[in-house]
Amino acid sequence: MTFENFAVARLPSLLRYAIVLTGNRDLAQDVVQEVLARAQVKWKRISEAESPEAYVRRMVLNEYLSWRRSWAARNVHAVGERLVELDDARGGVGDHATRVVEADELWNRLAVLGRKQRAVIVLRYYEQLDDDQIADLLGCSPATVRSNASRALKTLRLSSERPERIPVEEKS
Repeated sequence: MTFENFAVARLPSLLRYAIVLTGNRDLAQDVVQEVLARAQVKWKRISEAESPEAYVRRMVLNEYLSWRRSWAARNVHAVGERLVELDDARGGVGDHATRVVEADELWNRLAVLGRKQRAVIVLRYYEQLDDDQIADLLGCSPATVRSNASRALKTLRLSSERPERIPVEEKS
């Protein structure tokens, strides 16, 4: 398979993956563009790998984890509508408005996680990888993956338990 064929066939999937990792379509496009530029130079070696797609996905993950624009990596924007677009592409069902609200809430909750914790959650629940596979991708032990996942889930639970703001009634 040529690089051009690979890029055309896998670009939508790589972009969806990067959007879930970064929480920002523009940053995701930057990450994927950077990765594909580097992959094109190394394509002969990448194409000989057991799974070129897995190799490039790992490049996307590494690029996200080492992204130099710290302001962009720290600021995950609420993009519920975009998450619903991803869900629609995967065959999501149900009321569109409800899905947008739920997706927006998910983005807001994920925004409180650090990059490693967010990566573990995305790899575990979006990519559906096991702890050993995640550890291999992140270059750490499975125990570190479990620890990051545990802390991330605890943070997500705590963020969901915060009391809602009660609107102040206006006086007439």
